[in-house]
Amino acid sequence: MAKRIYTPHLIIGGGLAGLSLALRLSKLSPVLLVSKGPLDQSNTWKAQGGIAAVTHPSDSLENHIQDTLIAGDELCNKNSVIKIISQAPERIKDLMNWGVEFDKNDQELLDLGQEGGHSQRRILHIDDATGKFVHQSLTGQVLAHPQIQVWENTLVTSLNVADGICHGAQALSLDQEVLQINSEATHLATGGMGKTFLFTSNWEGATGDGFHLAHQAGASLCNMEFVQFHPTCLYHPQARNFLISEALRGEGARLKNHKGEYFMSVYDKRLELAPRDIVARAIDHQMKTQGKECVFLDLKSLNKGELESHFTHIFKKCRSLGIEPFEDDIPVVPAAHYQCGGVKVNELGETEIRNLFALGETAYTGLHGANRLASNSLLECLTSSETIYQNFKDKKLVKKKVFPDFQEPPQKPLNDEIFMELNSLWNQTRQIMWNDFSLVRNSLKMQRALKQMGHFKETLDHITKEYQPHKFLLETTSLVHLASLLLETGLARTESRGCHFRTDFPNKWDQALVSVIRKNQLIQFVNIEDEPCSSLL
Repeated sequence: MAKRIYTPHLIIGGGLAGLSLALRLSKLSPVLLVSKGPLDQSNTWKAQGGIAAVTHPSDSLENHIQDTLIAGDELCNKNSVIKIISQAPERIKDLMNWGVEFDKNDQELLDLGQEGGHSQRRILHIDDATGKFVHQSLTGQVLAHPQIQVWENTLVTSLNVADGICHGAQALSLDQEVLQINSEATHLATGGMGKTFLFTSNWEGATGDGFHLAHQAGASLCNMEFVQFHPTCLYHPQARNFLISEALRGEGARLKNHKGEYFMSVYDKRLELAPRDIVARAIDHQMKTQGKECVFLDLKSLNKGELESHFTHIFKKCRSLGIEPFEDDIPVVPAAHYQCGGVKVNELGETEIRNLFALGETAYTGLHGANRLASNSLLECLTSSETIYQNFKDKKLVKKKVFPDFQEPPQKPLNDEIFMELNSLWNQTRQIMWNDFSLVRNSLKMQRALKQMGHFKETLDHITKEYQPHKFLLETTSLVHLASLLLETGLARTESRGCHFRTDFPNKWDQALVSVIRKNQLIQFVNIEDEPCSSLL
Protein backbone atom coordinates (compact mmCIF):
# COMPACT_ATOMS: atom_id res chain seq x y z
CA MET A 1 0.00 0.00 0.00
CA ALA A 2 1.26 3.46 -0.85
CA LYS A 3 2.45 5.77 1.91
CA ARG A 4 0.18 8.81 2.33
CA ILE A 5 1.49 12.32 2.99
CA TYR A 6 -0.26 15.71 3.28
CA THR A 7 1.24 19.13 2.56
CA PRO A 8 -0.37 22.52 1.84
CA HIS A 9 2.05 23.22 -1.04
CA LEU A 10 3.82 20.60 -3.15
CA ILE A 11 6.64 21.91 -5.35
CA ILE A 12 7.99 19.49 -7.95
CA GLY A 13 11.50 20.52 -9.03
CA GLY A 14 14.60 21.91 -7.35
CA GLY A 15 15.95 24.52 -9.78
CA LEU A 16 15.71 28.28 -9.28
CA ALA A 17 11.95 28.34 -9.93
CA GLY A 18 11.24 25.68 -7.30
CA LEU A 19 13.71 26.99 -4.72
CA SER A 20 12.57 30.62 -4.95
CA LEU A 21 8.91 29.57 -4.79
CA ALA A 22 9.61 27.45 -1.70
CA LEU A 23 11.28 30.37 0.07
CA ARG A 24 8.37 32.66 -0.77
CA LEU A 25 5.51 30.27 0.08
CA SER A 26 7.17 29.22 3.33
CA LYS A 27 6.15 32.63 4.69
CA LEU A 28 2.54 31.43 4.43
CA SER A 29 2.49 27.70 5.21
CA PRO A 30 4.58 24.50 5.22
CA VAL A 31 6.04 23.44 1.88
CA LEU A 32 7.21 20.08 0.53
CA LEU A 33 9.77 20.31 -2.28
CA VAL A 34 10.37 17.12 -4.27
CA SER A 35 13.46 16.77 -6.48
CA LYS A 36 14.04 13.72 -8.65
CA GLY A 37 17.79 13.99 -8.19
CA PRO A 38 20.10 15.69 -5.69
CA LEU A 39 19.38 19.40 -5.35
CA ASP A 40 22.73 20.27 -6.91
CA GLN A 41 21.65 18.73 -10.22
CA SER A 42 19.49 21.00 -12.36
CA ASN A 43 19.63 23.23 -15.41
CA THR A 44 19.90 26.24 -13.09
CA TRP A 45 23.16 24.84 -11.73
CA LYS A 46 24.59 24.68 -15.25
CA ALA A 47 23.51 28.21 -16.27
CA GLN A 48 26.62 30.24 -17.07
CA GLY A 49 25.81 33.62 -18.56
CA GLY A 50 23.66 35.33 -15.94
CA ILE A 51 20.39 37.17 -15.45
CA ALA A 52 19.12 39.97 -17.68
CA ALA A 53 17.87 43.07 -15.90
CA VAL A 54 17.98 46.84 -16.36
CA THR A 55 20.29 48.20 -13.64
CA HIS A 56 22.32 50.90 -15.42
CA PRO A 57 21.11 54.47 -16.14
CA SER A 58 22.08 54.19 -19.82
CA ASP A 59 19.68 51.26 -20.25
CA SER A 60 15.88 51.23 -20.00
CA LEU A 61 13.00 48.82 -19.49
CA GLU A 62 11.77 49.82 -22.94
CA ASN A 63 15.05 48.64 -24.48
CA HIS A 64 14.92 45.29 -22.66
CA ILE A 65 11.28 44.80 -23.65
CA GLN A 66 12.02 45.61 -27.28
CA ASP A 67 15.02 43.27 -27.41
CA THR A 68 12.84 40.47 -26.02
CA LEU A 69 10.11 41.09 -28.59
CA ILE A 70 12.59 41.15 -31.48
CA ALA A 71 14.26 37.91 -30.39
CA GLY A 72 10.83 36.26 -30.04
CA ASP A 73 10.14 36.84 -33.74
CA GLU A 74 6.67 38.42 -33.28
CA LEU A 75 5.40 35.51 -31.18
CA CYS A 76 5.82 36.92 -27.66
CA ASN A 77 2.77 37.90 -25.64
CA LYS A 78 3.54 41.59 -25.23
CA ASN A 79 1.59 41.96 -21.99
CA SER A 80 3.55 39.11 -20.44
CA VAL A 81 6.85 40.56 -21.67
CA ILE A 82 6.10 43.97 -20.15
CA LYS A 83 4.98 42.45 -16.84
CA ILE A 84 8.03 40.18 -16.48
CA ILE A 85 10.72 42.57 -17.71
CA SER A 86 9.36 45.40 -15.57
CA GLN A 87 9.81 43.24 -12.46
CA ALA A 88 13.45 42.43 -13.21
CA PRO A 89 15.14 45.10 -11.03
CA GLU A 90 13.03 44.11 -8.01
CA ARG A 91 13.69 40.40 -8.53
CA ILE A 92 17.44 41.11 -8.59
CA LYS A 93 17.00 42.77 -5.19
CA ASP A 94 15.30 39.56 -3.98
CA LEU A 95 18.39 37.58 -4.92
CA MET A 96 20.64 40.06 -3.17
CA ASN A 97 18.46 39.80 -0.05
CA TRP A 98 18.91 36.02 -0.25
CA GLY A 99 22.67 36.53 -0.14
CA VAL A 100 23.57 36.44 -3.83
CA GLU A 101 26.57 38.67 -4.62
CA PHE A 102 26.91 39.58 -8.30
CA ASP A 103 30.29 40.54 -9.75
CA LYS A 104 31.29 44.20 -9.60
CA ASN A 105 33.78 46.23 -11.62
CA ASP A 106 36.66 48.40 -10.46
CA GLN A 107 34.22 51.20 -9.60
CA GLU A 108 32.25 48.80 -7.35
CA LEU A 109 29.32 48.96 -9.74
CA LEU A 110 27.59 45.84 -11.05
CA ASP A 111 29.69 44.30 -13.83
CA LEU A 112 27.36 43.88 -16.80
CA GLY A 113 27.93 41.49 -19.69
CA GLN A 114 26.37 41.48 -23.14
CA GLU A 115 24.87 38.53 -25.02
CA GLY A 116 23.25 37.88 -28.36
CA GLY A 117 20.07 39.83 -29.05
CA HIS A 118 20.72 42.44 -26.33
CA SER A 119 21.23 46.04 -27.45
CA GLN A 120 22.85 46.96 -24.11
CA ARG A 121 25.17 45.45 -21.53
CA ARG A 122 22.67 44.24 -18.91
CA ILE A 123 23.66 40.70 -17.90
CA LEU A 124 24.36 40.39 -14.18
CA HIS A 125 26.69 37.49 -13.48
CA ILE A 126 28.93 35.71 -11.00
CA ASP A 127 32.07 34.70 -12.90
CA ASP A 128 30.88 32.39 -15.68
CA ALA A 129 28.85 30.16 -13.34
CA THR A 130 25.98 32.39 -12.27
CA GLY A 131 23.43 29.60 -11.96
CA LYS A 132 25.68 27.52 -9.73
CA PHE A 133 26.31 30.31 -7.24
CA VAL A 134 22.68 31.48 -7.19
CA HIS A 135 21.52 27.89 -6.73
CA GLN A 136 23.97 27.27 -3.89
CA SER A 137 22.82 30.37 -2.05
CA LEU A 138 19.13 29.48 -2.24
CA THR A 139 19.68 25.77 -1.58
CA GLY A 140 21.38 26.46 1.73
CA GLN A 141 18.45 28.57 2.89
CA VAL A 142 15.84 26.08 1.70
CA LEU A 143 17.52 23.15 3.47
CA ALA A 144 17.80 25.14 6.71
CA HIS A 145 14.24 26.49 6.65
CA PRO A 146 11.91 25.01 9.31
CA GLN A 147 8.84 25.41 7.07
CA ILE A 148 10.36 23.62 4.06
CA GLN A 149 10.72 19.86 3.78
CA VAL A 150 12.92 18.56 0.93
CA TRP A 151 12.80 15.09 -0.59
CA GLU A 152 15.64 14.44 -2.98
CA ASN A 153 15.85 11.46 -5.35
CA THR A 154 12.06 11.25 -5.52
CA LEU A 155 10.39 10.98 -8.93
CA VAL A 156 6.79 12.11 -9.42
CA THR A 157 5.01 9.53 -11.56
CA SER A 158 1.57 11.11 -12.01
CA LEU A 159 -0.64 13.96 -10.88
CA ASN A 160 -3.73 13.16 -8.83
CA VAL A 161 -6.51 14.89 -10.74
CA ALA A 162 -10.25 14.37 -10.25
CA ASP A 163 -13.05 16.46 -11.82
CA GLY A 164 -10.57 18.99 -13.14
CA ILE A 165 -8.94 19.58 -9.74
CA CYS A 166 -5.39 18.59 -8.82
CA HIS A 167 -5.10 17.08 -5.34
CA GLY A 168 -1.38 16.37 -5.39
CA ALA A 169 0.76 13.68 -6.96
CA GLN A 170 1.97 10.13 -6.81
CA ALA A 171 5.72 9.63 -6.50
CA LEU A 172 8.38 6.97 -6.33
CA SER A 173 11.22 7.12 -3.81
CA LEU A 174 14.77 5.98 -4.48
CA ASP A 175 14.05 2.67 -2.73
CA GLN A 176 10.94 2.11 -4.90
CA GLU A 177 8.42 3.09 -2.22
CA VAL A 178 5.18 4.47 -3.74
CA LEU A 179 4.09 7.80 -2.19
CA GLN A 180 0.65 9.42 -2.35
CA ILE A 181 1.11 13.15 -1.73
CA ASN A 182 -2.04 15.20 -1.10
CA SER A 183 -1.68 18.97 -1.46
CA GLU A 184 -3.88 22.04 -1.67
CA ALA A 185 -1.67 23.45 -4.43
CA THR A 186 0.76 21.60 -6.68
CA HIS A 187 3.51 23.50 -8.52
CA LEU A 188 5.37 22.11 -11.54
CA ALA A 189 8.92 23.48 -11.71
CA THR A 190 10.58 20.51 -13.38
CA GLY A 191 12.68 22.39 -15.93
CA GLY A 192 13.35 21.43 -19.54
CA MET A 193 13.64 18.53 -21.95
CA GLY A 194 17.08 18.76 -23.56
CA LYS A 195 17.77 15.04 -23.15
CA THR A 196 15.21 14.44 -25.91
CA PHE A 197 18.12 15.27 -28.24
CA LEU A 198 21.49 13.60 -28.74
CA PHE A 199 23.44 16.81 -28.07
CA THR A 200 22.28 19.02 -25.22
CA SER A 201 23.57 21.48 -22.64
CA ASN A 202 21.04 20.18 -20.08
CA TRP A 203 21.64 18.04 -17.02
CA GLU A 204 21.06 14.29 -17.17
CA GLY A 205 17.55 14.47 -15.71
CA ALA A 206 16.12 16.96 -18.22
CA THR A 207 13.63 14.50 -19.72
CA GLY A 208 10.58 16.77 -19.88
CA ASP A 209 8.76 15.13 -16.97
CA GLY A 210 6.65 18.18 -16.12
CA PHE A 211 5.39 18.59 -19.68
CA HIS A 212 4.44 14.90 -19.80
CA LEU A 213 2.78 14.92 -16.35
CA ALA A 214 0.69 17.99 -17.15
CA HIS A 215 -0.34 16.77 -20.59
CA GLN A 216 -1.34 13.33 -19.27
CA ALA A 217 -3.42 15.04 -16.58
CA GLY A 218 -5.31 17.15 -19.13
CA ALA A 219 -3.43 20.45 -19.26
CA SER A 220 -2.60 22.05 -22.61
CA LEU A 221 0.89 22.71 -23.93
CA CYS A 222 1.81 25.75 -26.04
CA ASN A 223 4.52 26.34 -28.67
CA MET A 224 6.38 23.10 -27.94
CA GLU A 225 7.93 23.09 -31.41
CA PHE A 226 10.14 26.03 -30.43
CA VAL A 227 13.23 24.34 -29.00
CA GLN A 228 16.17 26.68 -28.67
CA PHE A 229 19.61 25.34 -29.57
CA HIS A 230 22.58 26.99 -27.93
CA PRO A 231 25.10 27.81 -30.68
CA THR A 232 28.27 26.93 -28.79
CA CYS A 233 28.46 23.72 -26.79
CA LEU A 234 32.02 22.42 -26.37
CA TYR A 235 32.69 19.68 -28.92
CA HIS A 236 34.79 17.11 -27.09
CA PRO A 237 34.20 13.43 -26.21
CA GLN A 238 34.82 14.18 -22.52
CA ALA A 239 32.51 17.20 -22.36
CA ARG A 240 29.32 16.45 -24.26
CA ASN A 241 27.14 18.99 -22.42
CA PHE A 242 29.52 21.78 -21.41
CA LEU A 243 28.56 25.24 -22.65
CA ILE A 244 30.90 27.89 -23.96
CA SER A 245 28.98 30.92 -22.74
CA GLU A 246 27.44 33.37 -25.18
CA ALA A 247 29.01 36.07 -23.04
CA LEU A 248 32.35 35.26 -24.67
CA ARG A 249 30.91 36.33 -28.01
CA GLY A 250 29.65 39.42 -26.22
CA GLU A 251 33.28 40.20 -25.38
CA GLY A 252 34.38 39.80 -29.01
CA ALA A 253 35.02 36.08 -29.60
CA ARG A 254 34.39 35.14 -33.25
CA LEU A 255 33.17 32.03 -35.03
CA LYS A 256 35.13 30.50 -37.88
CA ASN A 257 34.98 27.35 -39.98
CA HIS A 258 37.60 24.71 -40.82
CA LYS A 259 38.93 26.92 -43.61
CA GLY A 260 39.69 29.64 -41.08
CA GLU A 261 36.90 31.90 -42.44
CA TYR A 262 34.85 34.12 -40.12
CA PHE A 263 31.41 33.34 -41.51
CA MET A 264 28.72 35.17 -39.50
CA SER A 265 28.70 38.21 -41.84
CA VAL A 266 27.14 35.94 -44.47
CA TYR A 267 24.11 35.31 -42.26
CA ASP A 268 23.38 38.43 -40.18
CA LYS A 269 24.68 41.98 -39.84
CA ARG A 270 24.76 41.53 -36.05
CA LEU A 271 27.44 38.89 -36.59
CA GLU A 272 28.16 36.74 -33.51
CA LEU A 273 25.62 38.71 -31.46
CA ALA A 274 22.63 37.81 -33.62
CA PRO A 275 19.83 35.93 -31.77
CA ARG A 276 20.63 32.34 -30.91
CA ASP A 277 18.45 30.69 -33.54
CA ILE A 278 20.26 32.57 -36.32
CA VAL A 279 23.75 31.83 -34.99
CA ALA A 280 22.95 28.15 -34.35
CA ARG A 281 21.57 27.63 -37.88
CA ALA A 282 24.57 29.44 -39.37
CA ILE A 283 26.89 27.02 -37.57
CA ASP A 284 24.76 24.07 -38.65
CA HIS A 285 24.89 25.25 -42.27
CA GLN A 286 28.68 25.59 -42.16
CA MET A 287 29.06 22.11 -40.69
CA LYS A 288 26.79 20.46 -43.25
CA THR A 289 28.10 22.24 -46.34
CA GLN A 290 31.70 21.48 -45.37
CA GLY A 291 31.05 17.99 -44.03
CA LYS A 292 32.51 18.81 -40.61
CA GLU A 293 31.39 17.95 -37.09
CA CYS A 294 32.03 21.34 -35.50
CA VAL A 295 33.17 24.92 -36.04
CA PHE A 296 35.51 26.98 -33.86
CA LEU A 297 35.39 29.92 -31.47
CA ASP A 298 38.40 32.22 -31.81
CA LEU A 299 39.52 34.19 -28.73
CA LYS A 300 43.08 34.90 -29.83
CA SER A 301 42.54 38.62 -30.46
CA LEU A 302 40.93 39.22 -27.05
CA ASN A 303 42.58 40.61 -23.92
CA LYS A 304 43.54 37.58 -21.85
CA GLY A 305 44.08 39.58 -18.68
CA GLU A 306 40.62 41.12 -18.73
CA LEU A 307 38.80 37.83 -19.35
CA GLU A 308 40.67 35.38 -17.10
CA SER A 309 38.80 36.38 -13.93
CA HIS A 310 35.41 36.48 -15.66
CA PHE A 311 35.44 33.09 -17.41
CA THR A 312 37.36 31.03 -14.88
CA HIS A 313 35.18 27.90 -15.11
CA ILE A 314 35.14 27.80 -18.91
CA PHE A 315 38.89 28.31 -19.23
CA LYS A 316 39.59 25.74 -16.51
CA LYS A 317 37.45 23.18 -18.33
CA CYS A 318 39.12 23.87 -21.68
CA ARG A 319 42.61 23.58 -20.19
CA SER A 320 41.69 20.31 -18.47
CA LEU A 321 41.01 18.96 -21.96
CA GLY A 322 44.25 20.27 -23.44
CA ILE A 323 42.72 23.37 -25.07
CA GLU A 324 44.46 26.69 -24.36
CA PRO A 325 41.66 29.23 -25.02
CA PHE A 326 43.90 32.12 -26.12
CA GLU A 327 46.14 30.00 -28.33
CA ASP A 328 43.88 27.24 -29.66
CA ASP A 329 40.54 27.53 -31.40
CA ILE A 330 37.75 26.11 -29.21
CA PRO A 331 35.69 23.46 -31.08
CA VAL A 332 31.95 24.11 -30.67
CA VAL A 333 28.67 22.65 -31.90
CA PRO A 334 25.00 23.63 -31.39
CA ALA A 335 23.10 21.71 -28.72
CA ALA A 336 19.49 21.55 -27.49
CA HIS A 337 19.30 24.13 -24.73
CA TYR A 338 15.88 25.55 -23.83
CA GLN A 339 12.17 24.88 -24.36
CA CYS A 340 10.52 28.19 -25.33
CA GLY A 341 7.03 26.69 -25.01
CA GLY A 342 5.53 24.80 -22.11
CA VAL A 343 2.50 24.13 -19.96
CA LYS A 344 -0.14 26.75 -20.65
CA VAL A 345 -0.60 29.12 -17.69
CA ASN A 346 -2.39 32.38 -17.13
CA GLU A 347 -1.08 35.62 -15.65
CA LEU A 348 -1.28 34.06 -12.16
CA GLY A 349 0.69 30.93 -13.04
CA GLU A 350 -2.43 28.73 -13.05
CA THR A 351 -2.85 25.91 -15.52
CA GLU A 352 -6.22 24.80 -16.88
CA ILE A 353 -6.39 22.28 -14.02
CA ARG A 354 -7.54 23.90 -10.78
CA ASN A 355 -4.87 24.00 -8.03
CA LEU A 356 -2.13 23.06 -10.48
CA PHE A 357 0.51 25.70 -11.22
CA ALA A 358 3.55 25.77 -13.48
CA LEU A 359 6.59 28.04 -13.51
CA GLY A 360 10.09 28.40 -14.90
CA GLU A 361 11.03 26.54 -18.08
CA THR A 362 8.09 24.17 -17.55
CA ALA A 363 5.56 26.95 -18.08
CA TYR A 364 4.44 28.86 -21.15
CA THR A 365 3.98 32.48 -20.05
CA GLY A 366 4.36 34.08 -23.47
CA LEU A 367 7.70 35.70 -22.59
CA HIS A 368 9.97 33.87 -25.02
CA GLY A 369 7.88 33.67 -28.17
CA ALA A 370 9.60 31.77 -30.96
CA ASN A 371 13.10 32.27 -29.56
CA ARG A 372 14.23 33.10 -26.01
CA LEU A 373 16.36 36.18 -25.48
CA ALA A 374 19.56 35.17 -23.69
CA SER A 375 19.50 35.31 -19.86
CA ASN A 376 15.75 35.94 -19.64
CA SER A 377 15.17 32.42 -18.31
CA LEU A 378 16.46 32.77 -14.74
CA LEU A 379 14.58 36.07 -14.60
CA GLU A 380 11.35 34.28 -15.54
CA CYS A 381 11.89 31.76 -12.74
CA LEU A 382 12.02 34.58 -10.21
CA THR A 383 9.09 36.58 -11.56
CA SER A 384 6.88 33.49 -11.83
CA SER A 385 7.56 32.43 -8.25
CA GLU A 386 6.78 35.95 -7.02
CA THR A 387 3.53 36.01 -9.04
CA ILE A 388 2.35 32.71 -7.55
CA TYR A 389 3.31 33.84 -4.05
CA GLN A 390 1.30 37.05 -4.43
CA ASN A 391 -1.64 34.95 -5.65
CA PHE A 392 -1.65 33.02 -2.35
CA LYS A 393 -0.64 35.86 -0.07
CA ASP A 394 -4.19 37.00 0.64
CA LYS A 395 -5.85 33.58 0.31
CA LYS A 396 -6.58 31.05 2.98
CA LEU A 397 -6.08 27.47 1.88
CA VAL A 398 -9.02 25.16 2.42
CA LYS A 399 -7.48 22.01 3.86
CA LYS A 400 -8.97 18.97 2.19
CA LYS A 401 -7.20 15.67 2.57
CA VAL A 402 -8.11 13.96 -0.68
CA PHE A 403 -6.42 10.72 -1.73
CA PRO A 404 -7.81 9.36 -5.00
CA ASP A 405 -8.37 5.64 -5.35
CA PHE A 406 -5.02 3.91 -5.54
CA GLN A 407 -4.28 1.03 -7.87
CA GLU A 408 -1.28 -1.08 -6.98
CA PRO A 409 1.26 -0.98 -9.83
CA PRO A 410 2.63 -4.20 -11.31
CA GLN A 411 5.17 -5.88 -9.03
CA LYS A 412 7.22 -7.70 -11.67
CA PRO A 413 10.77 -6.28 -11.52
CA LEU A 414 12.55 -5.12 -14.65
CA ASN A 415 15.06 -7.66 -15.89
CA ASP A 416 18.22 -7.23 -17.97
CA GLU A 417 16.34 -7.77 -21.22
CA ILE A 418 13.89 -4.96 -20.43
CA PHE A 419 16.69 -2.63 -19.38
CA MET A 420 18.42 -3.29 -22.68
CA GLU A 421 15.18 -2.54 -24.53
CA LEU A 422 14.72 0.71 -22.62
CA ASN A 423 18.31 1.70 -23.29
CA SER A 424 17.76 1.08 -27.00
CA LEU A 425 14.58 3.19 -27.04
CA TRP A 426 16.36 5.96 -25.12
CA ASN A 427 19.31 6.10 -27.51
CA GLN A 428 17.23 5.73 -30.68
CA THR A 429 14.81 8.49 -29.67
CA ARG A 430 17.60 10.97 -29.00
CA GLN A 431 19.39 10.13 -32.26
CA ILE A 432 16.17 10.32 -34.30
CA MET A 433 15.20 13.66 -32.80
CA TRP A 434 18.67 15.06 -33.47
CA ASN A 435 18.57 13.91 -37.07
CA ASP A 436 14.94 14.80 -37.85
CA PHE A 437 13.89 17.58 -35.45
CA SER A 438 16.87 19.67 -34.54
CA LEU A 439 17.93 22.90 -36.26
CA VAL A 440 16.48 22.26 -39.75
CA ARG A 441 13.26 20.33 -40.33
CA ASN A 442 10.94 19.16 -43.09
CA SER A 443 7.76 17.14 -43.45
CA LEU A 444 9.43 13.96 -44.67
CA LYS A 445 11.84 13.73 -41.75
CA MET A 446 9.23 14.63 -39.11
CA GLN A 447 6.65 12.16 -40.43
CA ARG A 448 9.26 9.40 -40.48
CA ALA A 449 10.29 10.19 -36.91
CA LEU A 450 6.68 10.38 -35.70
CA LYS A 451 5.96 6.91 -37.09
CA GLN A 452 8.95 5.53 -35.19
CA MET A 453 7.78 7.20 -31.97
CA GLY A 454 4.44 5.46 -32.40
CA HIS A 455 6.17 2.07 -32.38
CA PHE A 456 8.24 3.07 -29.35
CA LYS A 457 5.12 4.13 -27.42
CA GLU A 458 3.48 0.76 -28.07
CA THR A 459 6.54 -1.00 -26.65
CA LEU A 460 6.59 1.25 -23.59
CA ASP A 461 2.86 0.77 -22.95
CA HIS A 462 3.40 -2.98 -22.90
CA ILE A 463 6.34 -2.71 -20.48
CA THR A 464 4.46 -0.31 -18.19
CA LYS A 465 1.47 -2.66 -17.90
CA GLU A 466 3.64 -5.65 -17.03
CA TYR A 467 6.55 -4.31 -14.97
CA GLN A 468 6.85 -2.27 -11.79
CA PRO A 469 7.59 1.47 -11.96
CA HIS A 470 11.24 2.40 -12.32
CA LYS A 471 13.02 5.73 -12.82
CA PHE A 472 14.54 4.72 -16.16
CA LEU A 473 11.21 3.39 -17.45
CA LEU A 474 9.39 6.57 -16.42
CA GLU A 475 12.04 8.88 -17.89
CA THR A 476 12.15 6.97 -21.17
CA THR A 477 8.35 7.15 -21.35
CA SER A 478 8.45 10.94 -20.83
CA LEU A 479 11.14 11.24 -23.47
CA VAL A 480 9.28 9.27 -26.14
CA HIS A 481 5.86 10.84 -25.51
CA LEU A 482 7.35 14.32 -25.50
CA ALA A 483 9.20 13.61 -28.75
CA SER A 484 5.85 12.70 -30.33
CA LEU A 485 4.29 15.96 -29.17
CA LEU A 486 7.18 18.00 -30.55
CA LEU A 487 6.93 16.27 -33.91
CA GLU A 488 3.15 16.72 -34.13
CA THR A 489 3.30 20.44 -33.41
CA GLY A 490 6.29 20.81 -35.73
CA LEU A 491 4.37 19.22 -38.58
CA ALA A 492 1.33 21.39 -37.91
CA ARG A 493 3.32 24.66 -38.01
CA THR A 494 3.87 25.01 -41.77
CA GLU A 495 6.11 28.07 -41.52
CA SER A 496 9.61 29.06 -40.43
CA ARG A 497 9.81 31.33 -37.39
CA GLY A 498 12.40 31.70 -34.65
CA CYS A 499 13.73 28.31 -33.54
CA HIS A 500 11.39 26.43 -35.90
CA PHE A 501 12.92 26.32 -39.39
CA ARG A 502 11.46 24.20 -42.21
CA THR A 503 13.11 23.84 -45.60
CA ASP A 504 9.74 22.95 -47.14
CA PHE A 505 8.03 26.05 -45.64
CA PRO A 506 10.80 28.68 -45.39
CA ASN A 507 8.47 31.70 -45.04
CA LYS A 508 6.57 33.07 -42.05
CA TRP A 509 2.79 33.07 -41.83
CA ASP A 510 1.19 36.48 -42.23
CA GLN A 511 -0.33 36.09 -38.77
CA ALA A 512 1.58 35.24 -35.57
CA LEU A 513 -0.17 32.24 -34.00
CA VAL A 514 0.47 30.17 -30.88
CA SER A 515 0.15 26.39 -31.10
CA VAL A 516 -1.93 24.69 -28.39
CA ILE A 517 -1.94 20.91 -28.06
CA ARG A 518 -4.64 19.30 -25.90
CA LYS A 519 -4.64 15.91 -24.18
CA ASN A 520 -6.59 14.40 -27.09
CA GLN A 521 -3.67 15.47 -29.35
CA LEU A 522 -5.83 18.13 -31.04
CA ILE A 523 -3.62 20.99 -32.20
CA GLN A 524 -5.08 24.47 -32.55
CA PHE A 525 -3.46 27.76 -33.51
CA VAL A 526 -4.66 30.88 -31.69
CA ASN A 527 -3.81 34.57 -31.68
CA ILE A 528 -0.89 35.43 -29.40
CA GLU A 529 -2.98 37.91 -27.40
CA ASP A 530 -5.42 35.12 -26.49
CA GLU A 531 -2.69 33.18 -24.64
CA PRO A 532 -1.84 32.63 -21.82
CA CYS A 533 -5.28 31.51 -20.67
CA SER A 534 -7.64 33.62 -18.61
CA SER A 535 -7.83 33.41 -14.83
CA LEU A 536 -9.40 30.31 -13.34
CA LEU A 537 -9.82 31.30 -9.71
